[in-house]
Order: sequence, then C-alpha cells, then structure tokens
Amino acid sequence: MKNEIQEMKQVLGNINEIINAQKLFFKRGKTQEVKFRVSALKILRNTILQNEDKLYEALWNDLHKTKIESFSTEIGLVLKEIDYTIKNLKKWTKPKRISNSLIHFKSKSYIYSQPYGRVLIIAPWNYPFLLLINPLIGAIAGGNCIILKPSPYSANTAKVMNEMINSVFKPNFIAVLLGGREMNSALLNEKFDYIFFTGSKYLGKIVMKSAADNLTPVTLELGGKSPCIVDKDANIPLSAKRIIWGKFLNAGQTCIAPDYILVAKEKETELLSELKRHIIIRWGDNPIINDEYPRIINNQNCEKLVGLTKNANIYYGGDYNVEKRYFSPTILQKVKNDDSVMREEIFGPILPVLTYDDLDDAYEFINKRPKPLAFYFFSKNRRKQKQAIKKTIAGGSCINDTIMHIASNKLPFGGVGESGMGNYHGKYSFDTFTHKRSVIYKALWIDIPIRYNKDKFSFWIIKKLFKR
Repeated sequence: MKNEIQEMKQVLGNINEIINAQKLFFKRGKTQEVKFRVSALKILRNTILQNEDKLYEALWNDLHKTKIESFSTEIGLVLKEIDYTIKNLKKWTKPKRISNSLIHFKSKSYIYSQPYGRVLIIAPWNYPFLLLINPLIGAIAGGNCIILKPSPYSANTAKVMNEMINSVFKPNFIAVLLGGREMNSALLNEKFDYIFFTGSKYLGKIVMKSAADNLTPVTLELGGKSPCIVDKDANIPLSAKRIIWGKFLNAGQTCIAPDYILVAKEKETELLSELKRHIIIRWGDNPIINDEYPRIINNQNCEKLVGLTKNANIYYGGDYNVEKRYFSPTILQKVKNDDSVMREEIFGPILPVLTYDDLDDAYEFINKRPKPLAFYFFSKNRRKQKQAIKKTIAGGSCINDTIMHIASNKLPFGGVGESGMGNYHGKYSFDTFTHKRSVIYKALWIDIPIRYNKDKFSFWIIKKLFKR
C-alpha cells in the first residue's frame, strides 16, 4: 500500500511539473507562430515515417492488424491529415474579415483563431495510433501545448508513440503520459483549457463531469449502435460486400461499424446468403488461420462477445478462442429488440440482422434509440436516399457504403446526442482546438452621436439602422 501511495505521489508530481512547464512555454508565445506549428507538423511526419515499421509491429501485437490495414486505417490517414494541414494552415490562421452593418460605421470586424492553451487528449485502444495522433495534429495546428494519454490496453502502440514523441518534442510542448485509470483520474483532476476524449459513453460522462468542475470545454467522440438499412431495391451483392468490409474491419472494433442491419423482409434470405459468401471470400471457412483477420484487444472483451451470442440464433460463425483473443465473423438472425446484443454497442465481429415490413417502421425503430454515431442506407432509389437522411439523425452517414465518410479531410467527423459532441478532421480539427475571437477596430476620426442621445428622433434612426 505504501509503495502504491508513493508511486501515485510521484505520478502527481510529474503531472504538475509538466503542466507548469507547459504553462510557461505557452506564455512565451512560441506556439502562436505559424512557422513553429508547421515545423512541428513536419517533425511529426518525419518521425512517423522513421518509426513506421515499429508501428506496424506494435499494431500487429496489439490487434493483429496487417500492414495494409494498419496503413489504410491508421498511419496513412494520419500522414494525409498532416499533409493537408500543412498545406492549408497559413490560410486557416489568417484573421477572417467580416462585413459590417451600418450600426458599426465606421469600423472593421475580424475573427481571430486563437489557441486555447493547454490541451489534454485521451485516446482509446481500438485505433490507438489514429485516434491519438489525428487530434494531436489539430491541437498543434491550433497553437496549443498538449498532453497525450494513450490507452494502456494497446500497450505496444502506446510504447512506440511515447518513444516517438519524446524523441523529437520537449514535454513543455508535447508530453505523453502512460498509465491506466489512476493516470486518467489524476489528469482529469487538473485544470486544462480544452479536453478531447475518444472512448465509451460511460467514460465520456466521467470526463464531462470532471471538465464541468473547471468549466473546461470538451469534445467527446463516443459511439453507439450505428444502424444499417438495406432496402428492397438495394444492390444486395454489392451492399453485402461493403457491409462486411465495414463491419469486420478491425474485427468489428470500430466506433462507426454497422452495429445491426435492418433489411426489407423479402430480401432477408438473399442478404444473409451474400453476407456469408463475402465473409468466406475474404477470410475463408476458418478465419482463425487467416493472418489478415484481426484479434480482440483482450480476453475480457472476448468473453463479453461470447456472452452476447450465448442464447442467440447464429446464422453463421460464432466460433471463438478466448486465449488467442479470437472471435470469428458472426451473423445473427431472428434477433429481437430486447436481446442482449441489442441493448448496447457490440464493438466486436457480431452482426445482428433484423427485418422490417415498411421503411417508416425501420426509421421508427432507429429513432426510438439514442442518436448513433453513424447511419448507413443501401438503396438505388434517389428519393429514398434523401428521405433516409431527413428521417434520421446521426453523427455521419454513408449512402450505399460504410465507414468511408471518416476518410475525408473535408468532412467533419463527430457524434450527436449520446454518440458525442464536437467534431474534427481537416479544418474542423483546427476549429476545434482554437477559440474564435471577435474583434472590432473602431475609427477615431468620427463618432456618431446618435447612440448617446435619448430623444425620439435618435430612437427612430436607431430602429432604422438595425433593419439594415
């Protein structure tokens, strides 16, 4: 017990030392220089490239990700984000001139994007590199000092990122702090100027409560049960192919993976057959021997998935090996609304399939639940496609595809309601990590007296001016 207390005191001392160092460094104004920010992003890019092989190995050890999956879903997206940010940062940081109305005669109005100051970024384990470094890019671009907290569950990737960042940045600018719940609690007890959190809804509530004590603004990237509708006029073979890719990417451990399918009743049999066919095409009859199929992050999560399928009607799959952190691609049919698999986000390679008679019934089923992080709709009908967007609310969506909206630098990514708040990617990351400061420059050579007067004529003039 004494050792634990001593260790915690040491951790708290280290946190306080880093926070104080970042306070002093931010006050120097160095991070507000655009050249400094661009240089930091270039340094980050170079160190990623230098450590690329180490990252591949770490992601393989943590999640059994192949090189192609690690690059296409993590490293490649980060490099693309850095390049896009470097290219546009000078334009983003320029004060934006805003037109004035007559009531502001004679003046000029601007919006300045200013850094918050000291930022805390807490990342999850499922995409441990992408979801730590992508927000870091926005925080650097915004001119902040940053503390990074990777997940302890993806320990190998966390270790590599810690070594990477420490090798090129001083902790008074960017620091990585490793540890579990105790470290999270210690960090959340500190006052930051902004907190960016990606993870579960349960932990998101803890983060928000802690932030509220200090009135700290937050971005919460959470999750939820992202629905997927397959209409009767969809291209079933292609729809199944794209759903399988999106659902079983990273063994279903993706916050925007299709969590369940609602399929038109008359197309259920065809869809189930095509889903099974595309699983076999991709990973064979026995995915455990296929090196391209990822693993569950730990035994505990694997056992949770076993529990979700215990009394389920398994159409295909359902095999597992807890010791090897393996759970096969699994499709469930005849799923009921109150089944355990429908009560919470699955976050694994289990795909429940439900049916509907009428599209409005499908929308009602979705809208009775908390707003999801993603919504997917498959149909050839343009009118139905537009209707699907109007009749549902979600963080983001794809029509006739899954997942791909996250890959665009020009689209905001974020949740709504219980699936999160705030967004990022590209310019939206820069906006997230900067405060928009309104500034009016007023002329001295003229001072219209109307606003100082209290007579009826001045009142009449002011009312006219407000209409212009």
